[in-house]
Amino acid sequence: MATNIEIESGHAIELQERMARRRRRQHIEQAAVTWILRAAALISILTTVGIVIILVAQSSGFFAEVSIWEFLLGTEWAPLFSPQKFGVLSLVSGTLLVALIAGIVSLTLGLGAAIFLSEYAPEKLRRVLKPILEVLAGIPTVVYGYFALTFVTPILQNIFGHDQVIVFNALSAGLVMGLMIMPMVSTLSEDAMVAVPRSLRDAAYALGATRFEVSTKVVIPAALSGIVASFILGVSRAIGETMIVKIAAGATPNLTLNPLESVQAMTAYIVQVSLGETPQGSLEYKTIFAVGLLLFVMTLGMNIVGRWVISRFRQQYE
Repeated sequence: MATNIEIESGHAIELQERMARRRRRQHIEQAAVTWILRAAALISILTTVGIVIILVAQSSGFFAEVSIWEFLLGTEWAPLFSPQKFGVLSLVSGTLLVALIAGIVSLTLGLGAAIFLSEYAPEKLRRVLKPILEVLAGIPTVVYGYFALTFVTPILQNIFGHDQVIVFNALSAGLVMGLMIMPMVSTLSEDAMVAVPRSLRDAAYALGATRFEVSTKVVIPAALSGIVASFILGVSRAIGETMIVKIAAGATPNLTLNPLESVQAMTAYIVQVSLGETPQGSLEYKTIFAVGLLLFVMTLGMNIVGRWVISRFRQQYE
């Protein structure tokens, strides 16, 4: 009897030690995973801080020689020619003009695709169409740029006339850029619509609403925060796009609202100066950091506005 009790006691002690070792191992693994995730988050934060420090440090040398008011309010941009002009409004207007056209195209087509996938398409068709649509996001932007230059621009010239549409113009760049960011808008918007509870749709159908009325008057308002988030994310992507505007929109700093004219975007100017012909440390070289800092502030402001809109119109369902 005593021997059996000792054996059982030994098994119990061994089991307790095994469980203790397992808990210690789980604690170490959990601590390691926690520190890895913290390091990953810290790397992203430090990268952002480093970018801001570099932009501010390099831009300070530019603003020491050029007035910030001349930079922000001037309408002529010619830092590479004499006499030098540093009015960035022409670059900002070109960037926003192309982004506005891209936003209209992406919101129209992307929201329409999202409504079809979410409310009209059968499940089997949805599983096929959604990956095909997302393939557009994987096409290199330089391909989009040459597509705009060699395919879209000739079509626009045939529609509006060769004397009205030059080879490089904001309209072709904006249209193709809208196609590029459309998958982002459609995918995120469709995910937001799918998340709307089925009970809201059923209630609308019970009141006699048609499928179109349910889509536009029930589902879209309920998923508005996600739709706005996708649109702001897409426009931010359009503002920071480089190759399409560099190839298709032209390199003429032009303060205009006419999309048929040639314009130069902020990113296209940065590429132009970064080719290596501008002496490092010169005032012309420092302009790329000033323009980059302004571009960073613009996208940051859009993200802040987007977060406010999302928090303002967000609806949570149980």
